[in-house]
Amino acid sequence: MKDVMAEVIVQKGTCGAGHRVGDRFVCGGKTPGGLCAAAYNAIYPTLRALAAGGSFPWANPDGSMDLACPDHENPVVFRLKVN
Repeated sequence: MKDVMAEVIVQKGTCGAGHRVGDRFVCGGKTPGGLCAAAYNAIYPTLRALAAGGSFPWANPDGSMDLACPDHENPVVFRLKVN
C-alpha cells in the first residue's frame, strides 16, 4: 500500500478539531494522529482505494481527490494525493 497525503485545502466556519488550511496528514497503514475521526471516516474509503493504486474518472487532472468532512456548517475539504 502507498502512503496518501491528506491536505486541508478549504476550511470554512469553525472546525471543532481545529483543522486549518495547510494542515497535512500522512495516511498509511495507521490512523494519522490529530486527524478528526469524523473526517477520517469520510475520506477513508477513497484513501484506501488510492493507496491500493485505484483511480476515479472524476479525480483532479493530477489524480488527486477532493473530499469534505461531514460537517456541512463548518466544512473542511481535504485533497488526497498518493505520495
